[in-house]
Amino acid sequence: MDALTIRNLTKTYANGIRALKGIDLSVEEGDFYALLGPNGAGKTTAIGIISSLVNKTGGTVGIFGHDIDKELEAAKACLGIVPQEVNLNLWETVGNTVANQAGYYGLSGALRQERVEKYLRALRLWDRRDDNARSLSGGMKRRLMIARALVHEPRLLILDEPTAGVDIEIRRSMWDFLREINEAGTTIILTTHYLEEAESLCRNIAIIDGGRIIEDARMSEVLRRLHREVFVLSLKRELTEAPVLRGFETRLRPDCELEVEKGPETDMNELFRQLRDRGIEVASLRNKANRLEEMFMHLVERKGGDA
Repeated sequence: MDALTIRNLTKTYANGIRALKGIDLSVEEGDFYALLGPNGAGKTTAIGIISSLVNKTGGTVGIFGHDIDKELEAAKACLGIVPQEVNLNLWETVGNTVANQAGYYGLSGALRQERVEKYLRALRLWDRRDDNARSLSGGMKRRLMIARALVHEPRLLILDEPTAGVDIEIRRSMWDFLREINEAGTTIILTTHYLEEAESLCRNIAIIDGGRIIEDARMSEVLRRLHREVFVLSLKRELTEAPVLRGFETRLRPDCELEVEKGPETDMNELFRQLRDRGIEVASLRNKANRLEEMFMHLVERKGGDA
């Protein structure tokens, strides 16, 4: 069964703006799915419709087989949402924030307390359970919103920019937590501007631009289509100018580094052969290019004009 099924979904606002222009989308149960696009592409509108906060103009939305027009309560019971904007009651305690959400879904007594503790501990907030939400850092507020969304243990979790403004260490710990709940069976849909996040976490990807889906594929398939890669080489001695290498573009960087761009017609063995012929020794190498970001820009440029 699909966790989410969207068919011909449209949204036209009262001012005439067509935010969604007939999108189709299917997310399989158990998937970790990326929904990407620039600001204003329609991502947040689509999420608003799925969560019943925005009225659609046309089309259908099903959550684990429950049509939101006919079985809204059943559909919402399967769904957890972490919105882009912080929408906590900042004067409520951390523990009560999650406990109150549990109550909205009919959890009470020992089960409610068990869930509150489970998710606050999992998101490293248990020690702050008696503090007001306003006292939390930005990263802690994001984690509290995730705990609140998970307390009723939804089958589908939608995260809209969950790590925006969060430092690298906290972001990585959140990645680990999201992988764990996905492996335990929770279907996750992620929107993010940190494209390395989607590349690291997600198995499938849809790209939306101008209210239309312009790409829907396996992440691995999307990444394989890229034509050029950029590498940064740490050299054993500093160069005064970038070497001219056949089939490669080179640029000198500070700190004894050389940036090399290669196309599909060349391979790394040829790169190292040419460097060796010039007496250039390489200490280490890393991939610089965010390949997903490169693909996103390529798709928007190629298809976006037709939206």
